[in-house]
Amino acid sequence: MADFIFRTTPWLEIGAGRVSRLGGMVADLAARSVLLVVDPGVRALGLTAEAERALADAGLAAQIWDGVAPDPTEPAVLAAVAAAGAARADAVVGLGGGSAMDTAKMVALLAGSGARPADCYGVDRAPGRRLPLVLVPTTAGSGSEVTPIAVVRVPGTAAVAEKTGVVAPQLLPDAAILDATLTVTLPASVTAASGIDAMSHAIEAYNSAGKNPLSDMLAVRALAMLRTGLPRAVAVPDDLTAREAMLVGSALAGMASANAPVGAGHALSYPLGQRHGIAHGHAIAAILAPMMAFNRADPGAEAAFADLAPALCPSVEGQAPTARVDALIDAFAALGPDLGLETRLSALGVEQAGLDALAADAQRQRRLLANNPRPVSHDEARALYEAAW
Repeated sequence: MADFIFRTTPWLEIGAGRVSRLGGMVADLAARSVLLVVDPGVRALGLTAEAERALADAGLAAQIWDGVAPDPTEPAVLAAVAAAGAARADAVVGLGGGSAMDTAKMVALLAGSGARPADCYGVDRAPGRRLPLVLVPTTAGSGSEVTPIAVVRVPGTAAVAEKTGVVAPQLLPDAAILDATLTVTLPASVTAASGIDAMSHAIEAYNSAGKNPLSDMLAVRALAMLRTGLPRAVAVPDDLTAREAMLVGSALAGMASANAPVGAGHALSYPLGQRHGIAHGHAIAAILAPMMAFNRADPGAEAAFADLAPALCPSVEGQAPTARVDALIDAFAALGPDLGLETRLSALGVEQAGLDALAADAQRQRRLLANNPRPVSHDEARALYEAAW
C-alpha cells in the first residue's frame, strides 16, 4: 500500500438543535469577538438567530457579515476580511452553504496570517496561521466543513472570473456543527442539487489518483447514506432523519474527497457556473454521468466503479462488473430528472456554439484534471459537453 496522509476536522457535533452549542464551542477556542459569515438568504430566513443567541449567551461579541454570494469572489472575501479587522474579530464562524463556509475559511486565513489572496492560491502555498474557525453547514452538499479547500472566483485575463482553489491544512476548521434543523427550509431543487454534489464527491474520490483505504471506506458509506436520505429529503422536507443522513453523508463524502481529490467531473462543472450561472450541484448533475462513461475506459476506473456500484444500486450486487458499472452510470444520470432537475445543457441555456469555450476553460483546471484516472484533452472535454448537451 502506498503511503498517504489523511486530515479532517478534529471536532464534529451532530444532532438536531446542536447549533445551540456554538457559543460554548467558540469560547473553548479562547475567542472573545467573532465575525459571523453568513449567506444573506440564510439570514433572511432567520436561520442565524439561534447561532447569534448562542454566541451572545457565551459572552461573545459577534459582528454579522452577510455579503456572501454564490461562488465567492476575491473582492467579497477581502471585504469580509476588512469587516473582521473592523470588528477586531479573533475568531470566525461560517454559517450557510459552501460559499459561506469557503468565505469564512479565507477570512480566517487572511485575517490571521496577514497574507494576500494571491499568496495562497494553489496547493500548500498558504503562509501563516489562521484565526480560530467553526463552520455550520445549512446545506448538505459541499462538505466544506471537513475539507482543507476553499474555492474563490478570481478576476483575470479570461473572459470570465475563474474559480481558483486554495488547498492548505490551515483551512480545516477547528470544529463543525451538523444540525439538520438548519436544512429543512431548503427548496427541493437546492436539496437535490446539493445532494447530487455530495454524491459526486464520493464517486470521484473513489476514482481519484489519490485514493486510499480510508477515503474508499468513507466514499462507500457516504454514497449509501445519500442514496436513502436524498430522495426522502426532497419528498418530505421536514424529515429530520433524512436530512441528518444527508448532512452526515455529505461530510463523509467531503472527508473522502479532501484526501482523495475530485477530478475532471468538477473541472468540467466549474465553467458551467462561471459562464452560465448554473449552480455547481446542478452542473455536476449534468456532466458527471458522461464523465464516468469516459473514465470507465481506464481499467482501474472500471474496476473501481464496479466496486462502488452497489452503494448506489444495491440490486446489482453479484452481477458482472460491466453490468454494475452500467447500472451506476445510469442511476447517476437519472438522479437529476428523478428529483426534478433538468440536466440537458441545451435546456439550461448553454449554446452549442459555446462548447469550445467551455472546453478551453476546463483545461485551465489543472489541479483537478491531474486527479482524473484518464487525461482529458480539449477535444475530449468538448465531446463530453456535447454528450451532456
